[in-house]
Amino acid sequence: MSTINRIEVHTFTFDTPNLGSAGGAAIGALGCKKGATTTLTKYAVVIQTSNGLRGEYVTHWVGSAAALGSTLMLAPYLIGREAEHREQIYDDLKREARQFDHMGHGPLDIALWDLAGKKYNASVSELLGGYRKRLPAYASTYMSDRNGVLSTKEDHADFALACRELGYKAYKIHGWNEGDKREEAANVLHLRKTVGDTMELMIDPACQLRTFADALYVGKACDEADFFWYEDPFRDSGTSAYAHKKLCQMLKTPLLQTEHVRGVEPKADFLIAEATDFLRADPEYDMGITGCMKIAHIAEGFGIDCEIHASGPAQRHCMSAMRNSNFYEVALVGPGTPNAVPPVYKCGYTDMLEGVGKDGCFPVPEGPGLGVEYDWQYIAAHRTGLHVFD
Repeated sequence: MSTINRIEVHTFTFDTPNLGSAGGAAIGALGCKKGATTTLTKYAVVIQTSNGLRGEYVTHWVGSAAALGSTLMLAPYLIGREAEHREQIYDDLKREARQFDHMGHGPLDIALWDLAGKKYNASVSELLGGYRKRLPAYASTYMSDRNGVLSTKEDHADFALACRELGYKAYKIHGWNEGDKREEAANVLHLRKTVGDTMELMIDPACQLRTFADALYVGKACDEADFFWYEDPFRDSGTSAYAHKKLCQMLKTPLLQTEHVRGVEPKADFLIAEATDFLRADPEYDMGITGCMKIAHIAEGFGIDCEIHASGPAQRHCMSAMRNSNFYEVALVGPGTPNAVPPVYKCGYTDMLEGVGKDGCFPVPEGPGLGVEYDWQYIAAHRTGLHVFD
């Protein structure tokens, strides 16, 4: 066994060009902004053991101050624990965070999986029983805005065609921050008219539509345009099982819910309530690879699909071991705008738009653990804080 004797949490920043706020006082809603530069903050976790093992993970999507606070709160509970006891650690950390959001739990669990893979000289995919080596992907756009980039339905149609040319066989809209039902519905219909039956199409208003009636209106457009799924439509923030059961009953387009509820139990409740057609899971959001695979398996037990949220090496390893998942989300993308993934990879790993193969797929990393090599010199050069627990 391998006793955890040191944990490091490194915070760092990096600049992303042509990226800015998607309007108003939106928190975390990024959009394409020509000429703008946004400084983003992420953090990296390192777990070390008394017998010399090391697990690493750099956050992609949970690098917020709130998630960092949660990670710093939970990290001390790992000191003195056996790193191989991931299931027990998952259960204990879940309880410790019961009064708080669970967003900081995931990076710690993912680092433990990286450590285990390096111990056994196997990829996380191999440890999970993964069999898929290439993952069908969809281009998932930034929030639309009023600055000449993804600002109109014509912009979206043109960008979808460009993504199709790169190899993507699916495309997802994130709508406008204003949540105008007619604008969203017009975008849905125009996009289908433009691409025909050559791409699967999805929409995620990111909970911007104001009312249930607005959500129903846009959903009817999705029905007409034969969309693959309709995700988190309105201002309940994606958590009302009753409201989404009603939407499921009134629409033919499958609903994809549960990005905003954490862990296997509330997601199972959504299924039992018949409030979603697909489940959402994310190893960063849902208490790690351990939590994500529990969600994938409960979905499989109900006979439905489970879609992995966002992009990253942990997401790829999970999806490689899931039969019941359709597409890998390449998030977030836009014309001339890089995504918000930190540039910390020395191994050629990329989640940028142009990384897709002509087969429309992204590869699963094959090296030990997560199968990626981080640039620790870059992280150190851009570091804004270092927290050590030992």
